[in-house]
Amino acid sequence: MNKKASPKRARTKQKRLSPDDRRKEFITKATEFFSEEGFGGGTRDLARRLGVTQPLLYRYFPSKDDLIKEVYRTVYLEPFDTGWEKLLSDRSRPLRDRLLEFYNAYTNIIFTRKWLRIYLYSGLKGLDINRWYVGMVREKILSRIIRECRHEAGLPVQGKTSASELEIAWVFHSGIFYYGVRKYIYESPVIEDKEQMISDALDVFLAGYGRVFTAPATPNRAPVKAVG
Repeated sequence: MNKKASPKRARTKQKRLSPDDRRKEFITKATEFFSEEGFGGGTRDLARRLGVTQPLLYRYFPSKDDLIKEVYRTVYLEPFDTGWEKLLSDRSRPLRDRLLEFYNAYTNIIFTRKWLRIYLYSGLKGLDINRWYVGMVREKILSRIIRECRHEAGLPVQGKTSASELEIAWVFHSGIFYYGVRKYIYESPVIEDKEQMISDALDVFLAGYGRVFTAPATPNRAPVKAVG
């Protein structure tokens, strides 16, 4: 009877993965693990989740930090479309249309429970992931948006981004981000038409930028100073 069962077990045996495929599998499952357990979860628990030994995991990733960096690259860098920078800078199209297309595409990537949970966990843990990502958003998205807003308003575009301009851009960007947090993390009621939400937020931001930064300075408001 046992002899008859052995061929069936042999047929259902998992296919042996190549080193590259095994590495990708580890990163995928580590992403799921960290999104559920946070970055306090140990490699021993992770190896158990993966169904492998801890030494085998360390053969692919010498340290937990190395694995976290790979999760960051896979979750945050790889999905970042390099064409977005070109889209934001394409002055043959109205600025509002460019921003609407960009934020719809951008939120299609970040508005998932896994993406948001990893981002929030890494912030609470004080990991570099958030600092890296915030820096990338500032340089590749917000600074570019400010330059395009300046061009639209007839202001010089070559000067350094001012602290006030950058702060307003962060308020706008973070408002859209927090919509995703409310929906996918807190599971709070939100406007289901995401594009309408982005469209309304854009109207407020663009109107506010034009009114604040193209108006002459008043006694209660000092001129905008550029910062590095």
